[in-house]
Parts: sequence; C-alpha cells; structure tokens
Amino acid sequence: MPFYQLLCISTHYSEFKFIRTLVKTSAMHIFNSGGVVRDIKFMGTRILPSKMKRHTKAQTIGDYWTIDFDSNPKVMQELEARLRQDPTVLRWTTLKLGSRLMECVEKPVQTEQATFKELKEFRQAIADRSFL
Repeated sequence: MPFYQLLCISTHYSEFKFIRTLVKTSAMHIFNSGGVVRDIKFMGTRILPSKMKRHTKAQTIGDYWTIDFDSNPKVMQELEARLRQDPTVLRWTTLKLGSRLMECVEKPVQTEQATFKELKEFRQAIADRSFL
C-alpha cells in the first residue's frame, strides 16, 4: 500500500469539537477501508495567507492538521471526495510519500570496516593489560 500524507486547512471555530469530528471521521474512513493511520498532527491555528472561501463566507483564520496513512489509491480518492463535500474544509492536498515502506524509511548507517578494526584493537589492549 502506498504511504500518503494529507495536509488539510479547515475553518477555525472557538470549540475544537468540529475539527475533532473532521479528523476522527477521516481517520475512521481510512481505518474502516483497510488502511493504517500512522500519525495525526495538529499544526495549530494560523492566519491564512489570503482570504479563502469554500461553501460559506470568506475565512481569514484556519486550523492546519496532517494525517500520515497507508492505504490503496481508491481509499485516498474516496477521502478526498468526502473532504470536498465537507463545509468546514477550506483546502487540502495529498502527497504520496512512497509506494513501499522501505522507500519512506531512512537507510541505516552502514558500519565501516575501520570501526571493526578499532574494536579489535580495543579488545586486544584490554586483554594485554594485567590487572593486579
């Protein structure tokens, strides 16, 4: 399954129950469709770079949040269709971070031969010492 990141800007309300409901329904849609939600981050409330209008009046303040998830492309398209119909969502974008898990994980640092040589020398120095 491909690994995606959804960045969403939603309308700011004084109560967080609206954004909580939006995030929860998005995550449950992914989960119920066989996907895996890896991370949910609330990036805070910010002043928008320009007025944004979607379904209602123009907004100047928005709540930014992201979801990192694994799912098939059909689930991602269904999620975008839900966000398109939701009146609290101002903007969203989905980024494909990788098609396999190993593409997304940083490669481990390779151990150099010099490190093994230094370890052998250290062990030899300890073995050569005589402790009284």
